[in-house]
Amino acid sequence: MSSIFLTLFTTHYSLYLIKFVLLFISLLTTLTTHYSSPTHPKIVVVGGGSWATANIKILTDNAAEKEIFWWMRNAQSVEHIHKFRHNPHYLSSVEISVPAQNISTDLVSLIREANYVLLNVPAAFLKEALAGITVEDLTGKNIISAIKGIVPDENLIIGEFMHQHYNIPFDHFLVISGPCHAEEVALEKLSYLTIASRDTELAAEFAAMFNTRYIKTVISDDIYGTEYGAVLKNIYAIAGGICHGVGYGDNFQAVLISNAIRELERFVNAVHPIDRDIKESAYLGDLMVTAYSQFSRNRTFGNMIGKGYTVTSAQLEMNMIAEGYYAVNCLHQVNKQYNVFMPICDAVYAILYEKRSPALEMKHLAEHLS
Repeated sequence: MSSIFLTLFTTHYSLYLIKFVLLFISLLTTLTTHYSSPTHPKIVVVGGGSWATANIKILTDNAAEKEIFWWMRNAQSVEHIHKFRHNPHYLSSVEISVPAQNISTDLVSLIREANYVLLNVPAAFLKEALAGITVEDLTGKNIISAIKGIVPDENLIIGEFMHQHYNIPFDHFLVISGPCHAEEVALEKLSYLTIASRDTELAAEFAAMFNTRYIKTVISDDIYGTEYGAVLKNIYAIAGGICHGVGYGDNFQAVLISNAIRELERFVNAVHPIDRDIKESAYLGDLMVTAYSQFSRNRTFGNMIGKGYTVTSAQLEMNMIAEGYYAVNCLHQVNKQYNVFMPICDAVYAILYEKRSPALEMKHLAEHLS
């Protein structure tokens, strides 16, 4: 009798023990799911030029845990980086520390891995770069634009283009703006970047991946102002270059840029009227460095035009894209909707697209400046 009782007791106890173990495992799984550390960010940089290379350097020099992927169109450049750890065409002094297996010409597979997609190709080639990418490929991704231009034919800034063609919510879209030249990033000279998003918490999260000892970041919620500001400053830099090319001096250049920031303010206030301080570095600072710096390709392009180069010959000699050339045509079309007084943009458009004399057009422009 006692042995039967002992058997029943042992069986009953074992059942309770099994239930307790199962309950403990369930509780442990729940705690792990809710309180474990989140997966580290994964970001793909799309583009192989100097600014894309500078962004790769910033991301790898930043101490925050992340995985970086890099898409380049040129297979030979990818192979060169795999072997020699530097970009053969742009900022070649920068050592690339991204793992070789993360650098590829297969954009679809890289986007599949990432939760941040940083667009860094010239606006004129964005549609070509994203050929084969579907809405589903980008669903749930955060899209960052480091592009300083407008998509030709569409006449859309990057945020609008990605929203209309890929259904990217504006709350998942960010903008990187200057003032910042890639060449000074390579030299690790102190620079400032503005990270803009309607979701300022998202902007702050992304900015945390960009802060280094030589890069400081500022947060903004003005995606329209920063995008259009980056577009317009390239046009004004071309104007400054043209003026220098035809023989105007620093005094006139100062007047030109003073008028340019007012023209920029009129336009962004017409397009997206919010409370913004146009003297902040994302607007005035970016304009000044692009208009005056030795590294400014738009100013260099304008200077060549002022000296008598054709558009084609200037582009061939530079071997780099001056975004302002495409942007001024787009802005000319966009401004037909807003009718903002923009004499500097009109002058650059007339020179580049209507083949007006740079000297005569600048003389005419001078009558509208103050």
